[in-house]
Parts: sequence; C-alpha cells; structure tokens
Amino acid sequence: MLSRLSEWFWNERLWFPEGHGWANLEDRDGVIYSKTSDLWVTLPIALIFLIIRQVFERTVAVRLAAALGVKEKVRVTVAHNTVLESYFRTTSKNPKQGEVESLGKKTGFSERQIHRWFRRRRNQERPNQMKKFKEASWRFTFYLLAFIAGLAALIDKPWFYTMEEMWAGFPMLPLLPSQYWYYMIELGFYMSLLFSVASDVKRKDFKEQIVHHVATILLISFSWCVNYIRAGTLIMLVHDASDYLLESAKMFNYAGWRKACNYIFIVFAVVFMITRLYILPFWIIRCTWVYPLTIYPPFFGFYFFNGLLFVLQCLHIFWAILILRMAIKFLPGNNIVEDERSDREETESEEDETPTKNGPVQNGHSPLNNNHHRKNE
Repeated sequence: MLSRLSEWFWNERLWFPEGHGWANLEDRDGVIYSKTSDLWVTLPIALIFLIIRQVFERTVAVRLAAALGVKEKVRVTVAHNTVLESYFRTTSKNPKQGEVESLGKKTGFSERQIHRWFRRRRNQERPNQMKKFKEASWRFTFYLLAFIAGLAALIDKPWFYTMEEMWAGFPMLPLLPSQYWYYMIELGFYMSLLFSVASDVKRKDFKEQIVHHVATILLISFSWCVNYIRAGTLIMLVHDASDYLLESAKMFNYAGWRKACNYIFIVFAVVFMITRLYILPFWIIRCTWVYPLTIYPPFFGFYFFNGLLFVLQCLHIFWAILILRMAIKFLPGNNIVEDERSDREETESEEDETPTKNGPVQNGHSPLNNNHHRKNE
C-alpha cells in the first residue's frame, strides 16, 4: 500500500511538464541537480538553529538589550484567590459585568478589586519586554544575514534582472553551491520557527503565522524537489528584503527609542509594499503563472506551486492591511507606531478604571480622549 502510494505521489506526470521527468535531474558530466534526499539535511540544521538561538538570546541579545536600554516594567503579583483563579483558568480571562457581580458575591471583593485582580493576572501571563526583544533580535540577525547572502548569491545571475531567465533550460537547471546552502539554511530556519512556535510570543495573527510557516516550508521543499530553484531563490530574497526592517523596528520599540522605531517602520512599510505587493505578484508570480504557459502545457505541479504562492500572497494582503492601519496612526503624529497583532500590557492607570453603563470612569470623571485600546508590542 505504502509503495503504491509513494509511486503515485512521485509520478513524474504530476510534477513535470510532458516529456520531462526525474531522469532529467540525474547528475551527469559533472553537473549536479537538486535531489529530494537533500532535504533531510534541513532537520539537523533546524536543530542547530534552535541551539544557536538559545545561546544568542542568553548572550548577544542580553548585551544588546542592555546597550539599548531595554527596561522591564515592574509587575504587581496578584494575591492567590481560589475562586478567581479557577474562573480565570477555566471560564474567561475577561469576565463580563454580570459575572463580575457574581464573583464579588462569592469572594467579598468589590467590582474594582475584581477588575484589578483580573488585569494584573492577565499581565502575569503576558511575555515581558526582554523576551520580546530577544526574539526580535534573533530574527533580525538571521533575516539581515540571509538577505545579504541571498543578494550576493543572485546579484550576478541573469534571472535576477530578467525573470523569464528562471525557466531557461528547465527542468535541467544546474545546482550551484550558493543555491544549495541558501535553500538548506532558509528551510532549516523556517522549520526551527515552526518547532519553537509554541514557546514564542503569541500574537493575534498566530494562526496566520502557522499557515505562513507551513506554506513557506512546502513551497521551498517542493521547488527544490522539482528544480524550481531559480524561482525559489528569488521568492526567498523578496521575503527577506523587508523582514529584518520590521524586527529592527520592534527592537527599538521595546527599547523605548520611539522616533527610531517610527522611522524604521515607515521604511519597512514602503519596502514591504514594493516587494510583497508589487515585485512578487507582478514580476515573480507572473513568471511562474503566465510565462510558463507559453513554454509547456499546465500540469499538477504548476498549479500546486502557484497555489502555495497564492496562499502567501493572501497573507501578504492581510498583513498589508495591518501595516496601513499602523501607518495611518503614525501620520497624525502619534508617539509610537504600534503592532496591531500584539496584546499590550495593561497599566496601573487602567486598573483604576471602573466600567459603567456609559463606559469607563477614571477618578470619577469620563475620559475625554481614551486611547487605552491600542495594541502595543
């Protein structure tokens, strides 16, 4: 059964245009081609990345945080209360007004005390600034180095300037050492992100991040197996072009460097829009979806590859909307560009608010301009 399934899955009629197959990718005359078995190398690479990350975050990231002045907010630890703790863990972390009144009767607490207890308890579960900074600095370091390495590997290649060249001679595209390591390292890194996602800071686009990581891993793996390596390297380079800017903006955000954060974020937004919403769909995807049809008839692998690209493009549009929302907040002169995906820490000033039917009241007066519902990193 397994052998038949494997035979069906690897049927060359699924993955190659008519007249081509796996035999075209056999090494000959000193020319090396990509092989499916090479992908096993990414597993130890992913493990190495996880180890390097632990060392990096405990040494380099800590020193960098100290140099930039990253400071932790003092969090007030709530007194243990069996009733409230049970409700917090099993029912809701944000009780409604009717539930607050019921909890008040059970505990003897006032409504304000219960709201304060839940806010402080929620804060205890939120990741601290140092954890966020260390994660951002690790991703910044990788994305920056990967972008530089990818640019160096592609800058002298003809398909970097003329996209149609990515199909010249397909599927017999020789594998270069730079392409091999670029692929293995990128794939290993994304696998390490998927392995560590449970312990990383969870943001509001957590599900979208999972979809992105899985689609990226499938896209890189598939493009390697069927020798779409030229298209694959261009796609990876486009993604790395803006990611390091976002991570650096986060780093300055956590360090309290507001102006630097805002300026870098605007640069990131511009680069993101150009690379993800213009170059990727109108240059690269055009040459993976439209141009190949002028060379050979469509086949399953053609649809599968472009389907994964379409998934990534949908995610790019989703994130572009969030970026535009943050950019709009920046334009009127806000003090900081905020990440819409993140759940911010609630401050003590908010804990003094008592909900009423007409909204929150601060010190007995309705606020004229309540900006406490923005989401910070």
